[in-house]
Amino acid sequence: MPQAGLYVVGTPIGNLEDMSYRAVRVLSEVDLIAAEDTRHSRVLLSHYGITTPMQSLHEHNEAQVVDRILEQVGNGKAIALISDAGTPLISDPGFHLVRAAREAGLPVFALPGPSAVTTALSIAGLPPDRFAFEGFLPTKPTARRKMLKQLDQEARTLVFFESSHRIEATINDMAEVFGQQRMVAVCRELTKKFETVLRAPLAEIAETLAGDRNQTRGEFVILVKGHQEDKDEALANAHKMALELLEHLPASQAARVAAKLNDVPRRQVYQLLEE
Repeated sequence: MPQAGLYVVGTPIGNLEDMSYRAVRVLSEVDLIAAEDTRHSRVLLSHYGITTPMQSLHEHNEAQVVDRILEQVGNGKAIALISDAGTPLISDPGFHLVRAAREAGLPVFALPGPSAVTTALSIAGLPPDRFAFEGFLPTKPTARRKMLKQLDQEARTLVFFESSHRIEATINDMAEVFGQQRMVAVCRELTKKFETVLRAPLAEIAETLAGDRNQTRGEFVILVKGHQEDKDEALANAHKMALELLEHLPASQAARVAAKLNDVPRRQVYQLLEE
């Protein structure tokens, strides 16, 4: 039997075969499974012959059931936390439970599993080394565009979740804020039968969604290439900075400092100063 504690278990985001051996064993052996939607999770558990009792834990009741679950863990029970798909807490319930368990000094164990975020990053063809996960954008258009404007200058790859109800509106808002030529990858129904990945500038993606209703169905992960400052703009900024530094530094040093801060060649900045 597993040690008493809270087990945060990753489950498949679509294809049931992505379940790990360890996850099946632990879910079979714990005393209770806290599930986001017990009806949804029962399909997965039945597939693997898991008959462990379940307790619903979702955004509307989490505050009410946390104490009850922690009391059981404190009494020596092993309880697993799962979401409808993927890794719990990532745009899913469970944070309040895990935080409360940590604050109470109770053991919390992670069982790594599928994540739509890393799955999309691995196949999108956009820079995966540095990214910012933003989850779901606001549902109201004004708030959504405001949030996108705050992210416009972000240099890291941006990762969003989106539903079929708002995918077109979100892509159109992104094209308006980020520019129609910003590269994006729209990953739909990852690991499922109708999985597709559309990779193109935002304007082209918007046209594709408008012309093919099938591409607006399902669950989406949107990846947007980070902001890349135009080299001409960067050189102009470096030149302006170097001119200001001339009041305090020789031309060669002013060019070196300005070039480094703006990530442009020192020689080009120095040539502009000479001119």
